[in-house]
Amino acid sequence: MPAQPSHNPPEHTPGAPPDALRADARRNRERVLEAAREVFAAQGVDAPMSTVARRAGVGVATLYRRFPTRSALVTAAFEDQLAVCATAFEEALADPDPGHGLYTLLRKVCTTLVTDRGFETVFMAGFPASLDYDRERACAEERLTHLVRRARDAGRLREDFSPADIPLLLLAVSGLASQPPETAVPAAHRLLTYLFQSFQADPPPRPAPLPPAPALDLSGLHRPVSAQPSTVRP
Repeated sequence: MPAQPSHNPPEHTPGAPPDALRADARRNRERVLEAAREVFAAQGVDAPMSTVARRAGVGVATLYRRFPTRSALVTAAFEDQLAVCATAFEEALADPDPGHGLYTLLRKVCTTLVTDRGFETVFMAGFPASLDYDRERACAEERLTHLVRRARDAGRLREDFSPADIPLLLLAVSGLASQPPETAVPAAHRLLTYLFQSFQADPPPRPAPLPPAPALDLSGLHRPVSAQPSTVRP
């Protein structure tokens, strides 16, 4: 029986120059990574690989040639986020005001948590098969502990503030991820500002105004079915 013809466009033209092949492969790879980031941000890292391929405009076979496993794709897709996190930590550590440095770092993390479901899944729930999660987490915890210690020593944080209060804050903020960004982002900023004022060693008698309240009511407590964790699919 003759083989079924492929409906996927050829990845390259036979006889094309090597440079053209390399450029075409690079373009395919970038399209796949961009699509993966968009799909993972919207659906989480358990989204079907076929969805990523369709978004990228390539065949599933092409995707698997570039990234043989889901783990390889997730790792490559989140390399930029890891770099952004590393830069954010460096900027916070370099800030001459350790309290401001810690707040700025947390604001960036909170914003990403509620706008990128892939980031939330990887960095809050963990995805050990695709990232060296234990190493990344240990590094982040070490830096956070150092930032907290600096802020406490500078008199910017109350003495009983613990580094364990930061995961507590992030867990609270991550609950907003099911809301649309226009609601989730201002809500995350308001909650962070609210809580950070209580973290201060000497809060001012008249604190600065909070960011505007988001459009939330009790119906916002319902988590849509689409946002519930689902079984990982190939």
